[in-house]
Amino acid sequence: GQFDGQDSDLTQSREPPGPKIRETPGDIRLEASANTVALHPSRDILVCGDVDGDVYAFSYSCTEGDNRELWSSGHHLKSCRQVRFSADGLKLFSVSRDKAIHLLDVERGQLVTRIRGAHESPINSLLLVDENILATGDDGGTLKVWDMRRGEAIMDLKHHEDYISDITVDQAKRILLTTSGDGTMGVFNIKRRRFELLSEYQSGDLTSVALMKRGRKVVCGSSEGTIYIFNWNGFGATSDRFAIKAESVDCIVPITDNIMCTASMDGYIRAINLLPNRVIGCIGQHVSEPIEELAKSWDSRFLVSCAHDQLIKFWDISSLYSMTVNEYRKRKKKDGRMKSLTKKALGDNDFFSGLVEETEKKEEKEEEEEDDSDSGSD
Repeated sequence: GQFDGQDSDLTQSREPPGPKIRETPGDIRLEASANTVALHPSRDILVCGDVDGDVYAFSYSCTEGDNRELWSSGHHLKSCRQVRFSADGLKLFSVSRDKAIHLLDVERGQLVTRIRGAHESPINSLLLVDENILATGDDGGTLKVWDMRRGEAIMDLKHHEDYISDITVDQAKRILLTTSGDGTMGVFNIKRRRFELLSEYQSGDLTSVALMKRGRKVVCGSSEGTIYIFNWNGFGATSDRFAIKAESVDCIVPITDNIMCTASMDGYIRAINLLPNRVIGCIGQHVSEPIEELAKSWDSRFLVSCAHDQLIKFWDISSLYSMTVNEYRKRKKKDGRMKSLTKKALGDNDFFSGLVEETEKKEEKEEEEEDDSDSGSD
């Protein structure tokens, strides 16, 4: 036909296809299961610490095949339990079952300084309070606060009867909150360097602690699958509790003032709204593999998870920022499954995820029609 000439021109000028751009970076496969993952505060770099005590740094990218290992460091003698970047992204702190605190240089992964025998028991948790002050919690329930300029502990307090699972601090950097396997939340005043109080005992181990609602609420996860909610300054007793249909709530990452992501032993990552308390849906999963830690990327686009499957996975959480409560007033879909909030939430098969989206749109439309009569009191 008359277009033949043009066609052959087109084929000649066609460029080879460029690398595929993904919605999220691809999975990173590790040599051993990671206990901990942390994301750089201003660059597309992550660091993880594994059960062998090795620490790895990777750069990540949405360009297919572009994730790169930058360095690895094998200075810990036993399992690395937590890694954290300094706010400027130049230093990396790590703690281990070997009872040591290590400070690495992020650029090359070299050991700058270490505190051997920092605790009498294996160290389980780590929080950077500011550029000089860090807090560590151990398997026996001891909390220490360190001044890294002097390399010594300025607080050394044991008020928990079991391991310290997590530590957080308020924006004023005045109050440290700890959670413990003994079922309590601990409250410590760093400015006055003293213990304030323990909450009453909750059932199960408390696994994680985070601040929500601009610091007015404190949420704790538990090994029983309950989220306990405290008012700021009402640390003795919970103001509310919320049981989710999960084996456990092992980690919590705040996403917005009222939306958090939680990870569980069942391998699911859930997005949860606080007050009204709702499971919004599923962000992703490591298929039936317990998740060890979640972290948010510096630009807030991705949530990153590490689990017992030796994978680090990336999830697109951009949709969570614009969510409103009415969008998830209906708690469950008719078949009782969680709503999938990302294309990858129910698995990596694009064909099926496309199918899922279509049916969900249809169901949402039906639900909206039913909802018109429902005045939604929460």
